[in-house]
Amino acid sequence: MTSFSEYDQYDGIGLAKLVNNGDISSLELCEEAIDRAENLNPKINAIITTMYDFARKEAKHPKKDTQFGGVPFLLKDVHHALKGFTMSSGSELLRNYVPGYDAEIVSRFKNAGLIFLGKTNTPEFKLSFVTEPQSFGPTRNPWNLDYSCGGSSGGSASAVAAGIVPFASATDEGGSIRVPASYCGLFGFNPSRGCNPIGPDFD
Repeated sequence: MTSFSEYDQYDGIGLAKLVNNGDISSLELCEEAIDRAENLNPKINAIITTMYDFARKEAKHPKKDTQFGGVPFLLKDVHHALKGFTMSSGSELLRNYVPGYDAEIVSRFKNAGLIFLGKTNTPEFKLSFVTEPQSFGPTRNPWNLDYSCGGSSGGSASAVAAGIVPFASATDEGGSIRVPASYCGLFGFNPSRGCNPIGPDFD
């Protein structure tokens, strides 16, 4: 299925070191992640918006000397606005909403050198601990497709647990990182409030 079978033996830091040392190219990592997404996402429904052409373009010229230069990454489809790409917040009402700016946190992800492959599923307006929006359908737990992946960052957790990306963006105001991390057997990191601002739309 894959050309870099050791991919999921590394975390994001490890993959960034491989790119920085010239052991593998960012584009090769990107293609590996895309291949995994195309094979696994139809089963788990973690990624609702793909940006593969955008990712390939960015991966050809990764940012050097950055924390995560050239590492594949996914954005949660709420608050994490990326200019020119839809951000639905899990809602049919906003399904075609395209922000004309990057959220501050997304700018920081860019500056860290991450390569965006797509957007991940989330419950409508992130108001549930299960990821089952009517607009996009349920995201499955990759360990058992009959089980929930939790929420509201369920799409991100499911994609990481499936080995598509080493980590992905999330938000947590009441457990939305911690719940899906526990459901999917992951480590969910919730920084101190205010360290990673997601404005301009949300404090």
